[in-house]
Amino acid sequence: MMAFLTALALGAGYNTALVTIGAAILGGSAGAIGTFVLLRKRSLVSDAVSHGTLPGLALAFILMALLTGDGRNIVALMVGAAFSAALGLFCVEWITRRTRLTEDAAIGAVLSVFFGFGIVLLTVIQSLQTGGQAGIAGYLLGSTAGMLRSEAETIAVAALATGAAIFVLRRPFTLVCFDEGYAATRGIDVRLTDLAMMGVLLAVTVIGLKVAGLVLIVALTIIPPVTARFWTDRPERMVLIAAAFGAAAGYVGAAISASDRGLPTGAVIVLTAAAFFVVSLVLSPVRGLMSGLATRLRFQRRVHERQGLLALARGEAIYDPLTIKVLRRAGHIRADGVATLEGRAAAAAAVREEALWGLYRRLHPDEAGALDHQGLAPIATALPPDVVADLAARLEPADTGVR
Repeated sequence: MMAFLTALALGAGYNTALVTIGAAILGGSAGAIGTFVLLRKRSLVSDAVSHGTLPGLALAFILMALLTGDGRNIVALMVGAAFSAALGLFCVEWITRRTRLTEDAAIGAVLSVFFGFGIVLLTVIQSLQTGGQAGIAGYLLGSTAGMLRSEAETIAVAALATGAAIFVLRRPFTLVCFDEGYAATRGIDVRLTDLAMMGVLLAVTVIGLKVAGLVLIVALTIIPPVTARFWTDRPERMVLIAAAFGAAAGYVGAAISASDRGLPTGAVIVLTAAAFFVVSLVLSPVRGLMSGLATRLRFQRRVHERQGLLALARGEAIYDPLTIKVLRRAGHIRADGVATLEGRAAAAAAVREEALWGLYRRLHPDEAGALDHQGLAPIATALPPDVVADLAARLEPADTGVR
């Protein structure tokens, strides 16, 4: 525990602190661009990009090993991975546009072929008479234990650059995600914007290979945005919240990994992001399970209260235990089931509300269809005052139970 707190406070050494900060920046960038990819309904593309990096990564290692004797040049590996991933994206788009295959089928075919080719190249690398072969396998699941200071600095700077690109392009990204036609009328090149979005996604994926690995980096572009969706309905806030969750997952996950050298950094970061997702799934006040349960219970009580009040107004007996319980808690009936003065007044008001809503549905059926869920809400809060006044003027005394 002390080791974790020390790593969390950036006190576990300069290189570990640099890796932790770099992972946080990477997680923030991945969460931000992942939000736009999610809203664009192209989350599977990130899977194709991540798996498509392996052949280029392996070829770059082989080339650098033959030229310099050491294939572990992070810049060369990133360039090779980016080229390979870009080729994979091109293949997906070409197959989708020129054949009858859907995008998900094209993605499945491309990532399988590219990943298989990459595994073959990894086998070739193991037979080379050069150092660093073991390090290349770390790009599959991520490895920061042997990360050099220069590599950590490169990852941090590149992640900051992609974060800046996301900030600059956030408005065209948002418009294209929600309405391509409107974006085009505003002078935005939809195809170019899509390419820029995929380019930033590609960059984040390539940057994150050393930290999370090509198998797990896709999780950092999907889990934080999905988590953020539980907390807001607004896209601009969703981007910020996803970036915050991604950064927190990277920071906390890297700190946990640094506290025990036997823990793989990428896997721990993804598990940390998954923990944030589970907490949000259960506790989010907007879309969480507990919030949904509370909303259903409140709605259930409102239904039973309304039906109970209408029964009181009609002088009918009430037998449902929950209805009796709700009316007693609200002070509408006594312990013996007799209505209180407050209950009689509330019953009369409920009858009037029901009559007003019924009249509104008869006079304005189309508008009422969109507001049908408001039937239990006070009509004065759901409709404009002039409409409520007109309904009240049209209401017949018989409709309210007044004789």
